[in-house]
Amino acid sequence: MAAPWNFVSSYLNTALWSSTDDEGEPLDARFDMSDIDPDTRARMEADCHAFYDANASAINCLGAPEAGDGTGSDGMAGHDFWLTRCGHGAGFWDGDWPEPYANKLDRAARAFGNVDLYVGDDGRVYA
Repeated sequence: MAAPWNFVSSYLNTALWSSTDDEGEPLDARFDMSDIDPDTRARMEADCHAFYDANASAINCLGAPEAGDGTGSDGMAGHDFWLTRCGHGAGFWDGDWPEPYANKLDRAARAFGNVDLYVGDDGRVYA
């Protein structure tokens, strides 16, 4: 099963929103998903599919929070996957997800490790 687009797009957009350039400006102020290097984006999407496939039942659990942008629990999970894996101080563990799913999703996301985005000399976003 592949991750739904709501999950993937939320993950990518959250990555840009929470990452900054060398001047401290959020990447989403100047870049969107189309600016992510194709190889970087492919790896990011592969992580999304792997995480979603392994955790779909927890993501779609009864009581799962929904993103405020209309993307449902899949969108919220994509957002929280990025924040949790990168240690941004919010994510699956911060009280929105019901237990025991919050703990399961938190552990699974942290296992993917941190990712840092940066802007290359060619103006593309890389990890």
